[in-house]
Amino acid sequence: MNALDRLLGIMKTLRDPQNGCSWDRQQSYATIAPYTLEETYEVLDAIQREDFSDLRDELGDLLFQIVFYAQMASEEGRFNFDDICHAISDKMERRHPHIFGDATVANSEQRRGIWERTKSAERAGKQQHSALDDIPDALPALMKADKIQKRCSAVGFDWNSLGPVLAKVYEEIDEVMDEAQQAVVDEDKLEEEIGDLLFATVNLSRHLGKKAETALQKANRKFERRFRQVEQIIAAQGLAIGEATLEQMEAAWQQVKGRE
Repeated sequence: MNALDRLLGIMKTLRDPQNGCSWDRQQSYATIAPYTLEETYEVLDAIQREDFSDLRDELGDLLFQIVFYAQMASEEGRFNFDDICHAISDKMERRHPHIFGDATVANSEQRRGIWERTKSAERAGKQQHSALDDIPDALPALMKADKIQKRCSAVGFDWNSLGPVLAKVYEEIDEVMDEAQQAVVDEDKLEEEIGDLLFATVNLSRHLGKKAETALQKANRKFERRFRQVEQIIAAQGLAIGEATLEQMEAAWQQVKGRE
C-alpha cells in the first residue's frame, strides 16, 4: 500500500458510521474550514522559519484537510480524491498549452497572456463574465485587493507609470485627514477613507513588484522583534514595561534600531 492510499484508508475508517471516531463523524465542511485555515498558516509559518522538518509535518496536516473534504464529498456522491487530482491536473495542462500542447511562447509576457486568457475562458464557461468573478470573499483583505487590482490591470484598467499611483496614495491620505479633522467626525466615512488609503497603498506595492500581504507580515515581525528588545531594555532598568514612560520606551526603541 502506498502512502496516499494509506492516508485515504485512515480517513475512511475515521468516518466509518459504526467503527469510526465520533468527532470525525460529526464534522462537516463548515466545521473543518477553520482548521484548514489554521493549518495553512502553520505551513506558511514553517516556511518563514525555514524549519523543513516542521514543514513536512504541517504539509501533512494540510493534506489531511483535503483528504477530509474528499471523504465527506465521496460519502455524499459529489466527488472523491481522484476527482480532485484529475481536476487540478486538467487545469494545469489547459493553462500550460506551451508545455502540454502545441502553443509556443517567446517570453514571459506571452506566457502570462495565455494564462489570463485561459482563466477568462474558464470563467466564461461557468457563466462568470466579469473580470472580477470567482475572487473569494474569504481572502485576507490585502490579498483580495491585490487580486482585484491584477484582474483589472489584465484588461487594461491600470496606470502604466508610478506617478499617478503614488499621487493617489497622497490624495487618499489627505482625504483621511480631512475627515478625521472635522468638528463632528462621520465614523463610517472615516472608515471608508481609511479603506481607500489601504487599497491605494496595496496598488503602490503591486506596481513596485511587491505583495502587500508579505510586506506587512515582514513589518509585523520586525516590529515584534524590536519591541521585545525594548521590553528587555526596560526590564534591565528595573521597570515593568507598563511603568516606563513613553520617553523611556522611545529611547530604548532608538537604541534597538541603532543596533540593527
